[in-house]
Amino acid sequence: MKWLDAAIIAVGVAAAVPVLAQQPVGPEPLPEESAFVEHRLTLQLSDGGEGKQSQVLNVAYNVLTYYGPDKVSIDVVTFGQGIDLLRDGNPNVERISSLVSQGVHFDICMNSVETFERNTGKPFPLNPLAHPVQAGVPRIMTLAEHGYTTVRP
Repeated sequence: MKWLDAAIIAVGVAAAVPVLAQQPVGPEPLPEESAFVEHRLTLQLSDGGEGKQSQVLNVAYNVLTYYGPDKVSIDVVTFGQGIDLLRDGNPNVERISSLVSQGVHFDICMNSVETFERNTGKPFPLNPLAHPVQAGVPRIMTLAEHGYTTVRP
């Protein structure tokens, strides 16, 4: 009878996990960019840890400084453990906000968010500046098909 108790508990936990609204299937729109953009960069963040987060934010800032915000379009794509960067309350919120104000786009993979929520039974609070995309890797592929260079710091 223990397996039956475990099954009942598992169903109860699954029912308690918040269900996210279905995301549209297919590619999301490309980031808006200045008419003067000459360079396009995708920064992939799929690793966890504050060091990786800081490194990605440093690269975004350095590229903006080098080219100028009107000459470069930067899209940070987070998936896997990298989604923690875009958790509401992440200590980097001010840096993210500053980069967004300069045109940097931050995508979060909803497949990874849903997996986190399913595995933990807890909701994943999204930074309001994050742009949900259904899947991180297809997002990177779509950006590459439109002239974005992918870098994984």
